[in-house]
Amino acid sequence: MEIIKNFYESMFIVDVTGGEDAVKASVEKFVGLINANSETVYEVNEWGKRRLAYPINDKPEGYYVVVTFKANPEFPAEFERLANIDESILRSMIIRLESEPAVKAAQETAPAATEAPAEETAPVATEAPAEETAPVATEAPAEETAPATDAE
Repeated sequence: MEIIKNFYESMFIVDVTGGEDAVKASVEKFVGLINANSETVYEVNEWGKRRLAYPINDKPEGYYVVVTFKANPEFPAEFERLANIDESILRSMIIRLESEPAVKAAQETAPAATEAPAEETAPVATEAPAEETAPVATEAPAEETAPATDAE
């Protein structure tokens, strides 16, 4: 019986406080793990060091890596388990893609697209101009005035 393989995309964030060498080692470790357990690795994108939207474990920055691959359905659970054990990984997530990643399809169709004459390409859709709307009223700053009294 043949095992059906699925397409996945994994993103993980590596802790940068250990230094550049520690980040590189962690990235190589987890990308190597994906390479060893997947049939095909379509793309490895290292987004690099970025500021986190919110601190994770009191750390404001992390090194982002996104990997697109095809593997057995059992592998994502094992990858998540190993990423949760490793303290250099701040967060990780794997999603299953519905179809083959567009990365490979784009590479196969790219030469054909560049050979086609410019006249045969479809026109690019543009957004319709926005309807005119009344200007949004902004609240004027409150002036400090003394309260009126009827004492006099």
